[in-house]
Amino acid sequence: MKNVLFFAIFFMINLCVFAQQEFTLSGKVTSKGETLPGVNVVVQETGKGTMTDLEGEYQLKLPSGTYTLKFSYGNSKTVEVNLTKDTTLDVDLTNAQETLDQVFLSSIRVDADSPITYSNLTNEEIEERNLGQDIPVLMSYLPSVVTTTDAGAGVGYTSLRVRGSDATRTNVTINGVPYNDSESQGSFWVNLGDFASSTENLQLQRGVGTSTNGAGAFGASINILTDRYSEEAYAEVANSYGSYNTHKHTAKFSTGLFNDHWEFAGRASLIKSDGYIDRAESELKSYFLQGTYVEDNTLIKALMFGGKERTYQAWYGIDEETLKNDRTYNPAGIYTDEAGNEKFYDNQTDNYQQDHYQLLWNQTYDANWSSNMALHYTRGRGYYEEYQEDASLSLYGLPNFMANGAEVTTSDLVNTSWLDNHFFGTTFSLNYENSKLDAVIGGGWNKYIGDHFGEVIYTRFAQNNDPFEPYYENEATKTDFNIYGKITYSLTSNLAVFGDLQLRNINYDTQGPLEEGIALAIDDSFSFFNPKFGLTYQLNVKNRFYASFARAHREPTRTDYENALFSGNPYPEEERLDDFELGWRFASEKLQLNVNGYYMDYQNQLVLTGAIDDEGAAVRENSGDSYRLGLEVDATIKVTDQLSIRPNVALSQNKNQDFSARFNGQQQNFGDTDISFSPEIVAGNMIRYSPVKNLQLNFLSKFVGEQYMSNIESDASLLDSYFVNDFNVQYQWKTAPLFKEVVFTALVNNIFNEKYVSNGYYFSYDVQNGTFPSGFETVEGAGYYPQATTNFLAGITLKF
Repeated sequence: MKNVLFFAIFFMINLCVFAQQEFTLSGKVTSKGETLPGVNVVVQETGKGTMTDLEGEYQLKLPSGTYTLKFSYGNSKTVEVNLTKDTTLDVDLTNAQETLDQVFLSSIRVDADSPITYSNLTNEEIEERNLGQDIPVLMSYLPSVVTTTDAGAGVGYTSLRVRGSDATRTNVTINGVPYNDSESQGSFWVNLGDFASSTENLQLQRGVGTSTNGAGAFGASINILTDRYSEEAYAEVANSYGSYNTHKHTAKFSTGLFNDHWEFAGRASLIKSDGYIDRAESELKSYFLQGTYVEDNTLIKALMFGGKERTYQAWYGIDEETLKNDRTYNPAGIYTDEAGNEKFYDNQTDNYQQDHYQLLWNQTYDANWSSNMALHYTRGRGYYEEYQEDASLSLYGLPNFMANGAEVTTSDLVNTSWLDNHFFGTTFSLNYENSKLDAVIGGGWNKYIGDHFGEVIYTRFAQNNDPFEPYYENEATKTDFNIYGKITYSLTSNLAVFGDLQLRNINYDTQGPLEEGIALAIDDSFSFFNPKFGLTYQLNVKNRFYASFARAHREPTRTDYENALFSGNPYPEEERLDDFELGWRFASEKLQLNVNGYYMDYQNQLVLTGAIDDEGAAVRENSGDSYRLGLEVDATIKVTDQLSIRPNVALSQNKNQDFSARFNGQQQNFGDTDISFSPEIVAGNMIRYSPVKNLQLNFLSKFVGEQYMSNIESDASLLDSYFVNDFNVQYQWKTAPLFKEVVFTALVNNIFNEKYVSNGYYFSYDVQNGTFPSGFETVEGAGYYPQATTNFLAGITLKF
């Protein structure tokens, strides 16, 4: 480590020696003759930026060269400047327009004038750490976000929680098109390997947020915008390598805009990793293709993207004793051979391919009217394969047989469980905007068709069906229609009111038996009305205040129905959430500060019980009344032109009210208890330092407080707090021979070698014991998903 630090310091000193002479670029930003304070000014080549002061003035120090500056204040404008001396550049944003690509999300995204709590992650911030890890890992330092990964190293099955709400409660859209799986309502990032390399930016809205398409946002929503079209042709190749044999290979290209209207672009990627956990390897193949037609008032995009993944199962977790002695142990695929030796089946894998097709059309009609429309289709198919030891033949649709005069009812076998689905529909919005009013009417209609079935592909003793006949088949369909209207109206120059009304209708139908041989027959319909209201008050150029109320409803998932069926409980009920938000935004040249308080009041919240099913999916049950009360603070502090600090902290109280559960053979009331997987404190920080031009150093920290994995506050379900730190370096070589640019990137994760667990599960069951009045005693246990200790990734990107 000392040698590494020595060479890093030596490298930085040498760069400083060769630093170029700097000049001052300054000016004033105006709109309709009025100065504009709080305008973001970013140098696109370096990512360096500032903000206009109270007089609308800005100042940057840059070495000589040609730069593209982006001025953003809601809408944006780019200006190119050739800097050879101290220069004054005044900019008028009167006729600035939104970047055309951005309008695809204009109906569901928000900005600083909205009474919605949000964070943005830009393309530049994504590129700094984009070395193969999944999007949730790249988002881990945003406020109130907790991430985890089954394989332990950020590749493969990863997920995130926001304000304690899991992935099934986070609405995800890509270019405004729903991404969440219709039945599980989760987002499986493993099917979008290296999607970060095709992401222009994303916005995380915490709480209910604004109305969007797809699954209801019950804790957060994530809006992803894919790569914008490029006016200039380019190509780039990126390769990275790191711990656990993790490597990523990416190739991208764009034709640039030709004939003034057309552009074609694409990407192909391969990511492989052995994983931190034993045998938890991943192979992720993905692609992204885009065709664009652009005219003055028209933007049409045709997109194809998708991925094919093969991951060894790592969703079983390990117990406490194994965690202490062998934290990378993976029990998946274990069996005993004829000699009594412990073996692992080498193809205990999850295999899935998902392909997405989108046709997007934005049209601007005049200075006031514009519209968006999208047609989409998603094709998914895949299976997971498992070795079953001494499996009951009847459970797999196989006949018993005679051997040595005795009837044999079991056999070792290998089965596959399949999901084959289609998802298609449309989304649309119509927007009217003038100096005081911004109104949108939009919605979407989507349909899902999914087949669930299983096959036995190998039997050790028994005779298999020939050809393979499914031993279970369950068909599901789901339709989802929503329509919404949104209005933002400026009552005065300082006060704006926001209104948002949504109607959503869902029908879910299933027929046929499950893998366990039990029929799952559902025909449920839901109609939800989700109103949202808010106020934004601008006290002065630096201070904005907002308050909002939002209501959301959520239907149960397929897993919720299944678990109720197996437990003998009634089918779960719909959930309701009333979300109250109160916030303050402060912006000056040296400090940007966001403070937000929230109260989320749930009725019949489907909370995580802590248990998982055979496929690693979390088990949930209605908890009656519950709430989340919290305070979130995040800031960007500009210490100098080279140094900035970005801290954030979220403090919360998350409670089930009068919670009851079965324990020691009796139904017991535990009173007010902590909601599972909801730490009271989540904090992060990023220290960004640029000692010389094109060199960026980031030191990132994340603290997650202790949390229970059950709703009864059992000590057996307690996950310890953890504090992890990463170090990230990026250097852009602008004058490299043969290339337009060469980018070197390195990332050291968990630099202090913290042995931590970010996720797990809790289970309990009753056993007979005469010492208790009920005659039963509850036995408790837990499983854990350990995360990687110190590990690294390093990469190089060649841009042509």
